Amino acid sequence: MDFYCGALGFVPGEVMEISSGLDGIMELTGVSLRSQFIRRPDGFALELLELRSPEPFGPRERRPLNQFGLTHLSFYVESLEASMAELVRCGGAVYAGTLTFLPSFGVRLVYCSDPDGVRIELMQLS
Repeated sequence: MDFYCGALGFVPGEVMEISSGLDGIMELTGVSLRSQFIRRPDGFALELLELRSPEPFGPRERRPLNQFGLTHLSFYVESLEASMAELVRCGGAVYAGTLTFLPSFGVRLVYCSDPDGVRIELMQLS
């Protein structure tokens, strides 16, 4: 949550601590988690889940874009440079080689990642 609030301008919202009743929907046994909603000033909201049990596993790295499943989240920002700097300050990574300008769409964009390896696309309208 700290990453998304610090780097991308979200503010904390509702929190739910859930320690039973989710095994079926999560398709896991003994689920315990923290659900944290975060919101942007324009009303856009995300729910972040912190799975406490069973313990999370796997690599914390970006997935290839052609791999099925979630490969990235995309956000419009006012200043690409300022947003990239804040993202790094908050524990993310910027992949400078992905910095792209699409003049026909009037947009500059870059790929980054959050501390868990989720690809974040930052887009600035020119």
